Amino acid sequence: MAKSAPSKGESPAQLIDTRIKELDDWRGETLAHIRLLIKKADPDVVEEWKWNVPVWSHDGIICTGETYKKAVKLTFAKGASVKDPTGLFNSSLDGNTRRAIDLHEGDEIDADAFKSLIRTAAARNKVSAGAKKKA
Repeated sequence: MAKSAPSKGESPAQLIDTRIKELDDWRGETLAHIRLLIKKADPDVVEEWKWNVPVWSHDGIICTGETYKKAVKLTFAKGASVKDPTGLFNSSLDGNTRRAIDLHEGDEIDADAFKSLIRTAAARNKVSAGAKKKA
């Protein structure tokens, strides 16, 4: 898969649409599904395009959506400080800041648990943003 270079004038949403279409396999379907769940969990989420990957933010980065040959990786910027009672995080578990969910072909994600994780991460960002304003 050749990743297209961002064109001037393309919105982050358009760039994410392009990435999904470029993938044209289970990774594109997975990324599209994850995107839908994120938007359902947090209707105020902001889609961004950074580091040549989709980024979803609300008062700070919630997660990125990286795609690899054998995985779709959802990296939560402050995942180490986000409660994950259902154990969705399965990657980057030893770090002090980030946590990730690696999805492979055929994997299904618990939609309700994932949406809850998104809402928790967004709430964590809001707390952090509020603390920065007070400082």
